[in-house]
Amino acid sequence: MLGTVRSARMTLSKSEDKVAGFVLGEPDYVVQASIQSLAKVCGVSEPTVVRFCKAIGCSGYHDFKMKLARSMGSQEKFFFRDVASDDSSRILSDKLIDSAIASMQDIRNQLDHKAVDLAIDLYEAAARVEFYGSGGSAVVAEDAQLKFFRLGKPAISYADPHILLASAALLDKNSLAIAISYTGRNTDMLDAVGLAKQAGASVMTVTRTGSPLASMGEVNLNVDVAEDSDVFSPLKSRLAQMMVLDILAVGVALRGGDHMLEQLSSATLAIADKFV
Repeated sequence: MLGTVRSARMTLSKSEDKVAGFVLGEPDYVVQASIQSLAKVCGVSEPTVVRFCKAIGCSGYHDFKMKLARSMGSQEKFFFRDVASDDSSRILSDKLIDSAIASMQDIRNQLDHKAVDLAIDLYEAAARVEFYGSGGSAVVAEDAQLKFFRLGKPAISYADPHILLASAALLDKNSLAIAISYTGRNTDMLDAVGLAKQAGASVMTVTRTGSPLASMGEVNLNVDVAEDSDVFSPLKSRLAQMMVLDILAVGVALRGGDHMLEQLSSATLAIADKFV
C-alpha cells in the first residue's frame, strides 16, 4: 500500500498529496488515527481524505486503513535502500536484490489486468509491431523485440530518435506501436507516438500511470515503481518494464493455442544444433 501511495502522488491534487506525504512519513500513526485526526494533522478536510483513499483504489477510509495495516504487517520485507561508498559487496548485493524484489511486488500489486487483456487484443489485431524506447528503456525495447518476433509477426525495435520518428510516420492501420518509457515525458517518444496515431496505427504504452505518454495510447500497461534514476542507471523500472512485457508475450502465446506453440517450437528447433 505504501508503494501504491508513492506511485500515485504525481496524479493527486495538491491537497490529496498532503495526505499522501503524511501517510508515507507516519504510517504507524495513520493506522491508528481517525479520519478526523488525519484530516486535522494534514491540514485538509475530511472529504479530501476520502478522495485520497478512492484515488489510490480504496473504497473509503476504513478500507484504506485495513489495507495499510495488512501491508505493513507482511510486505515491508523488501525495500529500496540507497547504496553507499562504504558498502561491502555483500551489503551492496542485498540492497540491489531487495530493490529488484520490491519492484516485482509493486507490479504484482498494481498491474491492471483488464489492460493486459486489452493489450493482447491489440497485439492479435495487428499485422506488425514496433517497439520504441530510449535511454534505459531502449534495452527493454530490444529485449521485447527478441521475444515477440518468435510469435509469428514482424517485430522490430527502435532507439535512435530520428529513425523512430521516421518509422512511426510510415505506419498504417494494421500496425501496433508499443512505446516504453519510465517517466512518460520524453519529448521524442511523445512526438513519435503522435505521428504513429496520425498514421492510423494502434498505440500501446508501457509507462507510469498518469504520465503524458500513458494518456496517448489505447491501453497503458502501468509500471508504477519508485526509481532514483539519478544514481547509476535505472534498475527497478527496467526490470518492471521487462516483466510487464513478458506477461504480455506469454499471454499472447497462450491465447494462440496449438498454432502458437508450433510457431515457438519451430524457432527453437532452428537453432537447436548451435549448442555443444
